[in-house]
Amino acid sequence: MTIKTYSEACERNRGPILSVISPLLLDCHALLEIGSGNGQHAVYFAGKLPHLIWYTSDVRENHPDIRVWLDEAGLPNIRGPFPLDVKQEVWPELKIDAVFSANTAHIMHWDEVKLFFAGVWRSLPENGKLLLYGPFNYNQVYTSESNARFDVWLKARDPESGIRDFESLNEVAGNVGMELIDDYEMPANNRILYWRKSR
Repeated sequence: MTIKTYSEACERNRGPILSVISPLLLDCHALLEIGSGNGQHAVYFAGKLPHLIWYTSDVRENHPDIRVWLDEAGLPNIRGPFPLDVKQEVWPELKIDAVFSANTAHIMHWDEVKLFFAGVWRSLPENGKLLLYGPFNYNQVYTSESNARFDVWLKARDPESGIRDFESLNEVAGNVGMELIDDYEMPANNRILYWRKSR
């Protein structure tokens, strides 16, 4: 039996995230969440956005945690979890018009970040939306001392991980055909970056 896991960070940031993504997703019908973690975000957002089919996904080892949250919530508009590692050649074939991912870019290696954007582009229709939440650097400068400490911790755990530079992310996104629409300031020195598939 899998014990239900709980994230205080999810509990803290879910309200501010919802306030940003809710109006952006009003005209969307189905969304793929990449890196659903324990499923806590998915259950909250799907419950608050009942018009939206919310597809959860993650690497297989996280599926038991996600299923506990999904089974307990019993929401009619939530699906998955689907097995998804950005390195896999074939992603789930889903009819979606948005992608959401939280706190994943700094965990992935840089080559995986590039694969993430390429996969998102393939998965979205024209004008599909990508919403990426997390901490980011600007002009290779940390936005806070806490982010700098967090980056040291990340690199000590995995030298190939770390807080990503906004400019580098936006360049990769642009190279695959994603256009930056907005950049939202969030609590605790985080951001939400909003791209749209432009070609």
